[in-house]
Amino acid sequence: MHKSLRSRLWIGGVTLIGVVAFLYPFLLPPQPPAEVVTTRLVRAEPIPDFSSFQQVTEKKRAFFSYLLPEIEKQNEIILSQRTFILALQSLWLAKDQKPDALNPAQHERLAELAQEYNVKFPGLSATFFNKLLTKVDIIPKELVLVQAANESAWGTSRFARQGYNFFGMWCYRKGCGFVPRQRDDDMNHEVAKYRSLSQGVAKYLNTLNRHFAYQDLRYIRAVLRKTQQPITAEMLAEGLLHYSERGQAYVEELQAMIRVNRKHMKYAQEQKVENG
Repeated sequence: MHKSLRSRLWIGGVTLIGVVAFLYPFLLPPQPPAEVVTTRLVRAEPIPDFSSFQQVTEKKRAFFSYLLPEIEKQNEIILSQRTFILALQSLWLAKDQKPDALNPAQHERLAELAQEYNVKFPGLSATFFNKLLTKVDIIPKELVLVQAANESAWGTSRFARQGYNFFGMWCYRKGCGFVPRQRDDDMNHEVAKYRSLSQGVAKYLNTLNRHFAYQDLRYIRAVLRKTQQPITAEMLAEGLLHYSERGQAYVEELQAMIRVNRKHMKYAQEQKVENG
């Protein structure tokens, strides 16, 4: 074979290999997203004695500083779950919405999340993904902080001090918590007791995200997401009408607490950043 011809063939072959190598990742089918890490680490340190603070400002800042890291951690877990669901939804769409678009492990994990958030899972569909994504989303930390302050009397209630229950959460199994001292004879609820702050915060967030009483909160949040508006504490507080028998008065009190305590929550955030 002529030398120049061999040279041209060699150069052409190298070029072809380079082109294929460049295009190879784009020619492959969409790859499954990495599994989301959902382990909820336990934080069971002693609760500070918030009643010992003489200055109101110091008490508020200490309270917010204690709760803030756990709230952010639990919201990060929820956000990682949401990201995982969105990735599976994209994969399903990329594979023409076929029933077998997900592998067994992905399908099983999706079923677990559906159960955790109380969403029926008859199979993959746009309706299913939309319902699940409506529930799997964050709660603004400012709302969590002021509701904890409101429900626990700034961390001084016995439910908070002895059971990591900063949100007045109830349970209905005998022995699951504290029997309220002023419980009516025809009532059987208890105030839940948790093993750690992690468990208490996680249970509260999960309740807001799955219980039918807070579907207004989730609707408001979904609309804000869809219209690309910030998910604010003041807006989502409007969805807590059924959290208290006080209804609208309770909502307005929370919104006022958000405004009054914003500077203290900002201080807690700045301290957290400084302390790493």
